[in-house]
Amino acid sequence: MAKPLLPDELWKRIEPLLPAPKKRRFRYPGRKPIDDRKALTGILFVLKTGIPWEDLPLEMGCGSGMTCWRRLRDWQKAGVWQQLHEVLLAELNANDQIDFSRVSVDSRSMRAVGGGEKTGPSPVDRRKKGSKHHVLVDAHGIPLTATLSSANENDIKQLEPLIDSVPPVRGKPGHPRSRPDSAYADRAYDSEPHRRRLRQRGIKPMIARRKTAHGSGLGKVRWVVERTLGWLAGKRKLRLRTDHRDDIHEALLSLGCCLICFDVFIASLC
Repeated sequence: MAKPLLPDELWKRIEPLLPAPKKRRFRYPGRKPIDDRKALTGILFVLKTGIPWEDLPLEMGCGSGMTCWRRLRDWQKAGVWQQLHEVLLAELNANDQIDFSRVSVDSRSMRAVGGGEKTGPSPVDRRKKGSKHHVLVDAHGIPLTATLSSANENDIKQLEPLIDSVPPVRGKPGHPRSRPDSAYADRAYDSEPHRRRLRQRGIKPMIARRKTAHGSGLGKVRWVVERTLGWLAGKRKLRLRTDHRDDIHEALLSLGCCLICFDVFIASLC
């Protein structure tokens, strides 16, 4: 039996974060808006399958694809996915599933069909327009934060924004934590100024150096971020960028990170 797209346990965490619906007019109220849970089910279906929004089957009862698209846009603007991510991270931390002893950083390029915001000529795809996912994970591979950039932007430019955008992780007594002890990255992040700025933040840089022999052993630690990027690519709407607006794709990226956190939390309870 197939797993439900929107389990009750996930919905119980999302529902309190959704903004209140607009008050309907007394006279001529118009058609009743689609239920939030049904719209979110449609969003998750598009995220998982990668189909165009306009092709969302009406038989699912989730409304039209553009209704789901607008609901995703509004919830992203209201900060719903960021709040959900923080809630899930707090639950994972309370269950001793977050390890701040080290974090790993990496990126993944994808083609952007038709271009759009935050796209550029991809150096790995014959200069066709593309974008990049930049992800920072903890020692277990749990995504702490993710950003979107154009495909021709150097990875090193996203290192500090990723480090600084890690939300304060609650769930345990004491001050919420957001800074790791050390940061691991490959040769694309080799930069002495950035190493210095990481040390100023109290983070030990563990970054491979260019023009040195392979075999540093960092891959034994860094593989978790590559696995997480693979999990995100398993959401087909994140494998190939088709949305021209960057806020829509960033919303899907944030939602993908939330789903990974939720799956890890549920697995830890089994």
